[in-house]
Amino acid sequence: MRIVVQRCKYAKCTVDNEIKGSIDKGFLLFIGFTESDTINELDLLLRKTIGLRIFEDENGKMNRSLKDVNGEILAISQFTLYADCKHGNRPSFTSAMKYDKANEYYELFCKKLEENNIHVERGVFGSDMKIELLNDGPVTIILDSDEL
Repeated sequence: MRIVVQRCKYAKCTVDNEIKGSIDKGFLLFIGFTESDTINELDLLLRKTIGLRIFEDENGKMNRSLKDVNGEILAISQFTLYADCKHGNRPSFTSAMKYDKANEYYELFCKKLEENNIHVERGVFGSDMKIELLNDGPVTIILDSDEL
């Protein structure tokens, strides 16, 4: 499982010129799954995401979590996080989790975030989404369950 976390002042997801999800201060998450992922990886990255201390404290140090600042999450599914570009210039996505299972994991991840009292807005799984954000910092963190 991979998550690209972007600390943002705001973020929104538009599909067919209609805003589907929108947040103020918080995280824009791009979330991808691979076929070997289990609930263990999901739970691990859930804890890491919630616990990330990348918001500034009163001393200007990155020391506050999403909950500490009452932040929100815009969660976007993104199978392209598992692009394989080793052979040629056209990416292969064969290691990305299949559609139905990935959608199930995406929804479960979002539900578990909400169970942790975090406001979550979603993109539209499998859709052509347009994402807009104001990256704060910029701060971008990549979480990969294979590296934790």
